[in-house]
Amino acid sequence: MFSYCADPDTLSGLSWLSCYLTTGKHMMLYYSLGTVLLLLAITAPAALAFGFMGAMSARTRAPFSWFGKAYIALVRGIPDIAFFLFFVIALDQLFEWMRHKALCPDWDQPIRQGNDFVVCDAAKLPLSNASQWVHEVYGFSLAVLTFAIVFGAFAANVLYGAMRAVPRGQMETAEAYGMSQRQSFWRVLVPQMWVYALPGLSNLWMVLIKATPLLFLLGVEDIVYWSRELGGSKTARFTAYPHADWRMWYFFGLLVFYLLFTKFSEVVLERIMARLTHGQATSGGEAQRKATI
Repeated sequence: MFSYCADPDTLSGLSWLSCYLTTGKHMMLYYSLGTVLLLLAITAPAALAFGFMGAMSARTRAPFSWFGKAYIALVRGIPDIAFFLFFVIALDQLFEWMRHKALCPDWDQPIRQGNDFVVCDAAKLPLSNASQWVHEVYGFSLAVLTFAIVFGAFAANVLYGAMRAVPRGQMETAEAYGMSQRQSFWRVLVPQMWVYALPGLSNLWMVLIKATPLLFLLGVEDIVYWSRELGGSKTARFTAYPHADWRMWYFFGLLVFYLLFTKFSEVVLERIMARLTHGQATSGGEAQRKATI
C-alpha cells in the first residue's frame, strides 16, 4: 500500500509493521470483519422475524400452535454445531433438487447415487461458471438463513413468554372498549411485551455475537479463520514478511474486539430498556419513577 513497501527486506520497526498490516491477506482480515458485522446486522432482524412468527403460532389454537411449539422445541434442542453442519447441506440440496425438477424434467438418472448428490448442471447452485462473488454471496446467504432460523427459535421462546407475561386484564380492558382480538393484539399486547422480552433478547444478542465464529463451519472465511491463517508461523520461503507463531496476538486482538463490541451493545441495550420501561408498571419503570421524586 505504501511506496516504501516495495522491498520488505530493507524495512524494520514501525515501517515493517505498517507494511505487514496492509498486505492483501490482511485486507481480507479487515474485509471479514465487515462480513461479521453485516451478518449481525441482517441476522438480528431476520431472527426476530422468525421468532415473532414462531411466538404468534405458539399462542394460537391447534394445529398452528403445534407448528410453533415444535419449531421452538426442535431447534432449541439440537446443538448449534450439529444443526449448522446438517441444515446448510440439507438446505443447499433442497434448493438444487427443486431446480433440478423444474429445469431438467428429462433427467433419467437417480439423484442419489450412493453418497453422492447428483443434479444436472443447470440446477447447481451456484452455477459452475458463476463469478467468485456469486459463490460468496450464496454461501453468506445460507449462513444468514441458518443463523436466523436457529436464533429465531430462541427469540420465539423469549417472545412467547413475554406475550404471556402481559397482564390478561390489559387485553380484557381493550376488548371491553370494543377492540377486536387483532386490534388488542397489535395495539395493547405487542407494545407492552417488549418490556418483558428485552432482557431475554439482550442475552440472545450477546450469544449471537459469540456465535459468529461458526461462520467458518459454513464455508465463510471469517475473522477467526484469517487470524489463524495470518498468525501461524511464516518463513521467508512463503512470504515477504516472515515471522514466528503470532496466533496468540491475533486471537488476543479478537478477544479485545468482541469485548468492546459486547460492551457497546450493553450500553445501547440499557438505553433502549430505560426508554421502554419509562412509565410502565414494571420494576424498571418503578425505579425510574422513584428516581425522579
